Amino acid sequence: MKNTKQFIEKNTMLVKEFDKYVLEHPEFGDNIPNNALLVMQINDDEEFNQWARQTGLSARDEGNPIVYITITELKQVRSRIEKLKFECVD
Repeated sequence: MKNTKQFIEKNTMLVKEFDKYVLEHPEFGDNIPNNALLVMQINDDEEFNQWARQTGLSARDEGNPIVYITITELKQVRSRIEKLKFECVD
């Protein structure tokens, strides 16, 4: 069983990736209702998904819609560094 800290870190990463996706595909954001609570979900991690749904429901303002955003595929995380300098100091 994962702990809450791990779920929060995973959720934060998914939200950041979703923000980048919407910036690159602004038409996707047009489908999200105003004042909606977005709940991140990811394939193959039901324990996280259940935590995210429960957390979302507890944070929801009455009457606001909930939208589940399910990430079905993520690319490998890569560094954007092209060059760097390494200096070891005793």
